[in-house]
Amino acid sequence: MQAPARGAHSKTKAKAAPGPGHAEPAPPLPSQTLAKPGVQADMQLQPLSLARDYRGSGKLEGKIAIITGGDSGIGRALAILFAGEGAQVAIAYLNEDEDAKETCRLVEAEGGACLSISGDVQDTAFCEGLVAKVLVKFGAIHVLVNNAAFQEHAERIEDLTEQRLEETFKTNVFGYFHMVKAVLPHLGEGDCIINTGSVTGLRGSKNLLDYSATKGAIHAFTKALASNLAERNIRVNAVAPGPVWTPLNPADKKSGDVAEFGAKTDMRRPAQPEEISPAYVFLAPQACSSYITGVVLPITGTAAEG
Repeated sequence: MQAPARGAHSKTKAKAAPGPGHAEPAPPLPSQTLAKPGVQADMQLQPLSLARDYRGSGKLEGKIAIITGGDSGIGRALAILFAGEGAQVAIAYLNEDEDAKETCRLVEAEGGACLSISGDVQDTAFCEGLVAKVLVKFGAIHVLVNNAAFQEHAERIEDLTEQRLEETFKTNVFGYFHMVKAVLPHLGEGDCIINTGSVTGLRGSKNLLDYSATKGAIHAFTKALASNLAERNIRVNAVAPGPVWTPLNPADKKSGDVAEFGAKTDMRRPAQPEEISPAYVFLAPQACSSYITGVVLPITGTAAEG
């Protein structure tokens, strides 16, 4: 991968975790909160996306990838790695224009082309239009990464309104269905779909009742779709991250909770996006995962279940 993409700097520093793995920022983290949907450019402690130790080897040479929620966080990190592996990338995002522009800059610094398209995956017409624009720009689609998400904490189930349930499910579940249906006619043998699940879909989260339910649904959808598409030789897998330092949580949590984000993992810190993105690179090319489908890969920073 080329050096020019690796120039991002945090606006503030946090102490490093004493646990295993990389010595990445650990709690107490900045207690800054963000307005939804959360703009990564506004974060005092910038997420690490560039994977400086990673070396591409052309595993996605000639491939075209669509990444929803690709403007920031995990989406940005994997867009950079996909480009470093030779892919051309299209990112879909809601309205975070500044973040999307920066992601495209980083992708292009890796030698890839980047198409950014703003819209809401809740809307079937947007998903279909996104696919049409990608086909006009690149002529094909080989990898779909469903990564867009909405979450909002609530202490009691009584606090979950019908409108809130619809927002969470229409983004996190309906959006995945819409994107798959729009992309599927253009996928061929050896192509793949990767969904972003969550540790909350594996273990639940008492203050993320609706979000946990959607992530559990995504895991089940992944397994069912993998079986459904096996005869077409299209692989479907999911990555289930634990806590990751992205705009999603500072745009949702209270300041005190943001400061301690990830502290309860065995690693005693949240993951950085660059620590999650290589899993998507592993699942995307046939060279790495031709015999892997229907898998939900947990990357939670914790060994123990429960």
